Amino acid sequence: MRLFSITILMLGLLAANCTTENKKQVVYTDYDLGKSEKFIMPESLSEVSGIAFSGGRSDTVYAIQDEDGSVFRLKWGESNQKHTKFAGKGDYEDLAIVDDTIYVLNSNGTIYAFPESENANGKAAAVTEWKKVLPKGEYEGLAAGSTSGELIVLCKDCRDHDPAHEAAAYRLRRSGGELRVSGRITVNVDKIRKLSGKSPKEFHPSGLAYQPQLRKWYIISAANKLLVVTNTDWVVSEVFHLNSNKFNQPEGIAFDLGGALYISNEGDDLTSGNILRFNLKH
Repeated sequence: MRLFSITILMLGLLAANCTTENKKQVVYTDYDLGKSEKFIMPESLSEVSGIAFSGGRSDTVYAIQDEDGSVFRLKWGESNQKHTKFAGKGDYEDLAIVDDTIYVLNSNGTIYAFPESENANGKAAAVTEWKKVLPKGEYEGLAAGSTSGELIVLCKDCRDHDPAHEAAAYRLRRSGGELRVSGRITVNVDKIRKLSGKSPKEFHPSGLAYQPQLRKWYIISAANKLLVVTNTDWVVSEVFHLNSNKFNQPEGIAFDLGGALYISNEGDDLTSGNILRFNLKH
């Protein structure tokens, strides 16, 4: 009877350990996605779709929203915002600031640019528009590249690749007033699927940003509720699931000079648009 009792006890402890192991929290290497500061967006940015910083300075957040051809700027934690109009109504997905120029991406691949100095005006006068620079498709991510003067455009759904196996991005460079594709990037979706522990049939990214201190790219997907981390060669190293209760519709992503991670979420009928800030762990 004593031996039987000891056996039952050991089995109980083993089961308890297994349960604890299964409930173990995800270890976030660089950021704790469970701890954040929240900045509620004003009504004008309820549908915030992209964010950026000028030179990584977090004193001013630059943002756009889906339907309005304006770049908004506001101080962290302050609802008052100013904006600069650069185009009419459209489907604007992301923005980036490179070499004192603000670039804005339309979902059809059209890119707009105007000098950052014109942000003091209510309307930008010197706006450049590039059409048909990119292959046909739906685009949602735009970021300053890891090398000087480079832009990276991330495709959400393009005809030249299979989203079940790869995500595509394009390197762009500006020369002589022209914006041209200088290279193509692929991200292995099979590796994302393996590391995520789930099997999304397709991967549809919505934003990306480069973390210079860590030399890593962070790719966010609102459709898949995933945060994907790669090295500078775009090899996937980590994949994190984003809790829908915290990340309503994660569309934008950026880093400041101190290495803090910012993720913007579009609002809906029940939730306000917001930006979440996560401090670098080390």
